[in-house]
Amino acid sequence: MKCNDLPAQERLHELFTYSDGKLFWKVCVNNRAPIGSKAGSFNAHNQRWYVRVDKRRYLEHRLIFMFFHGWVPKEVDHIDTNRLNNSIENLRAASTGENQRNKPLQCNNTSGSKNVRYRAGKWQVDIKVNRKKICVGRFDDFEFADLVAAEARNKYHKEFACHV
Repeated sequence: MKCNDLPAQERLHELFTYSDGKLFWKVCVNNRAPIGSKAGSFNAHNQRWYVRVDKRRYLEHRLIFMFFHGWVPKEVDHIDTNRLNNSIENLRAASTGENQRNKPLQCNNTSGSKNVRYRAGKWQVDIKVNRKKICVGRFDDFEFADLVAAEARNKYHKEFACHV
C-alpha cells in the first residue's frame, strides 16, 4: 500500500486518539464504534489489526506510524517482531529487505538456530547479504556455529539483526 493511499495525518488526528499501541475513536462514525472504543478489528488469519477509515481498510500499524510521523515508509517494521505490538516505540521505517532480516526463527527450521543448518556432517552458517547467500563457514560444534551466525547477523544486518 502506497503512502498516498493513507489518510492524511490531520484526518487521523480528527478521528482517533492513541494509547498503548492502539487507536481509539474520537468521533462516532457508526453505531458499532462509539467514542472511546477501540478502533478496528482483528484478522485471525494473518494476525493483524485493521482499521476502516472513510470506507477503506488499513493496517493499524501503518496508521499509527502516519499518526505520529506524518508520512509512511514502504515498510513499517515491528522492532520486537511481534505483529500485535503496535506501540509507536516498536515501529520503525524499513526497506523490504530490512523488514525481512528482522524475522524470527521460521517454523520449518530444523536446527533450532537462524542461519545454521546441518550439511554433510558439519554445521553450516549461511547468511543473505544484498540478496546473495554467503557461506560464513562450516563447523563441528553447533554452539560455535550458532555464535558465528549471531555475529554474522550483527555484522551484516546491523540494527535489523533478529536473534529469536
